This record gives sequence, structure tokens and C-alpha cells, in this order.
Amino acid sequence: MSDKNPLQKIHDAGQAIWLDSIKRSYLGEGAYLDRLISAGEIHGLTSNPAIFAKAVAEDDTYDAQVDPMVEQGADAREILWAVMKDDIVAACDQFAAVYESSDGADGYVSIEVDPAHAFDTERTVSEALSLWQEIDRPNLMVKVPGTEPGLAAITRLIGEGLNVNVTLLFSVDRHRAVMDAYMAGLERRRDAGGKLDHIASVASFFVSRVDAKVDGLLPEGHDLRGKVAIANARAAYGAFLEVTASDRWQSLAADGAKPQRPLWASTSTKDPSLPDTLYVDELVGPQTVNTVPEPTMDATRDHGAEPTDNLNGRVDEALALLARLPELGVDLGQVTKELETEGVEKFVDSFEEAVATVAGAAD
Repeated sequence: MSDKNPLQKIHDAGQAIWLDSIKRSYLGEGAYLDRLISAGEIHGLTSNPAIFAKAVAEDDTYDAQVDPMVEQGADAREILWAVMKDDIVAACDQFAAVYESSDGADGYVSIEVDPAHAFDTERTVSEALSLWQEIDRPNLMVKVPGTEPGLAAITRLIGEGLNVNVTLLFSVDRHRAVMDAYMAGLERRRDAGGKLDHIASVASFFVSRVDAKVDGLLPEGHDLRGKVAIANARAAYGAFLEVTASDRWQSLAADGAKPQRPLWASTSTKDPSLPDTLYVDELVGPQTVNTVPEPTMDATRDHGAEPTDNLNGRVDEALALLARLPELGVDLGQVTKELETEGVEKFVDSFEEAVATVAGAAD
């Protein structure tokens, strides 16, 4: 009988668990992050402005950096970026051994471009390139919103050799467009004589927010409540399988390209009537990532289900479930469009909240 916990077993099943959290007190030899990595429980990390806002508000270890910058006249936005970059550099260094031992399959740390530029291709590209050059770590991933303007940015950034975490994906159609943009970037780089084997990307497909919106449109007690988000994610996985089986992808893979793995994001359960590990247990599968906040990670370690592949062989079932939505008056396309708009707005609000938090800490 295995003495591994569910987090460790999930990795054995081909899925990487990444931690959706960071704060300075977690960093350093023997600290929280180091212990999770050493236990084989996490293999990467994602961050966003809301996470940093919370970190700066709760963690007084930032004072040593923030206070001198305030005295030198730095504004809150400048301080926030300095804080985020320093934490991301430290986290990249802590995951360096994971990155190297997995031959670049895992060990990535994500930082987000300013979400206010989510609909501006040029600003997104410029900011992503700047972050890539400043942080200068091979296991950095720059988070780019998967909006329509973001698609062109993805192609250009992959063509430049950056690792890209495409975020805020809600629809299977947009996921397909993102995979196309990724392959176009790889082709552009190959055509220019560049190597492909060091480039990595994930497509961050948001899960629980879909149920949070769709369940409100379904009749009370309906059998689809709490099931649409999982079906939507499984459908996205089906699209991933189709793309990676295509001749176009196989040509890129033959030249060393890594697949753009689906990453399940927003996997904390919003509905208290649903199991707190639902979006982890039901979305285990090979060549995927699940980025989890600490409460979901702890719950999975404590009482997560025995990991089993819940993606392969489940796509047709998922598509059949989604096909029932129109008869119930639910337009999933409209729902996911609204979620993208709301997602960008929430990210912008979180960024401004983080700036305000830094300003408050500096007073």
C-alpha cells in the first residue's frame, strides 16, 4: 500500500499540481515553499495581483524593501512591481531544481502582465518582453490574457522564445484559437532558425467560475448543477487531444516542441454544497496542470480522492452534457463571453487593489 498522499499520487498520474499563492515568508531554504517542493507535492507556482495584494497586507517581511523605497520617493505602483519581480525571481530559483530534473517539463513560476492592457496587443507584448528580460530566468512564465488581441501577442512572444501562461480561458473555441496561436509562434521561431525545445506554455482554462454562473441559470435542484464546468474542461481537453494528434503538431513535436498543456485554474469550490476537492478530483489526467490555492491544496492532501484519469474517455460524455444546455435556455457561448469580460475586469481591479495595498503599507 502506497504511503503517498493524493497530491503526490496526482503527479504520478501525469498531472502537475502548481500552487496558486506566493508571499515572501514562504521563500527561502527550509521555508514553506521549499518544504512543499521537497515533499513532491507541488511542481510550479502561479501568481496574480490579488495574491500579491494579500501577501503585502499580511506579511511584514516586505517592510525591509518597501520602507526604503518610500523614503526614496517611489510611488506605490513602482514598489508593487519591485516586490512582485523580487518574489518571482526567488520563486524561480527555488523551482530551478524541479525545472532541471524534469527537463523543462515543470518548475515554472508565472507573473502577470498588467491586465489593464488585456485588449492591447502592443502593450502586452512590450510588457511581457520587459518582464522576461528583467527577471531573466528560464523557468519564468509570463501570463498573457487569452483575449482576441492576446492571440497575436501569444504568437509573437512564443516566436521570441518566451514561456507563456495564457490565462482567462473559458470557452473551448477560444482554447482552440490559443493552441493555434501557440503553434503559429513555434512555426515562426522554427522558420527563423530558432530552437523549440526550451519553450513551454500552458493554457489556463478557468473552471469553477463557469459553474458559479451557469448554476444560477439552471432550475433549482437540476441534475446539471455543479457539472457544467467539469464537462467544459473535459471538452477543452478533447480539443487538446485533437490538436496534439494533428500532422501540424506532430511536425513541431518532431523538432522538439513541448505541448501547450491545459492548466485548470479557478479550482477552488465556490458552492459550499459541493465537495471542496471537486475540481481537483474530477480533472486529473495526463499532460495537464492544476493550479490550486492553499485551502484546496490542503483539502486534497487531507481527503482528496484516489487519483484516476478522469479526462481520457470522458470527452464524449462531456460533449453530450453540454449539448443539453440550449434546451434549458443556457447559452454557454454567451456565458463564457461574459466571464472573459468579467475576468479581465476582476484582474484589473485586483491590480489596482494591490497598488492601493502597497500605498497603505507605505503610509
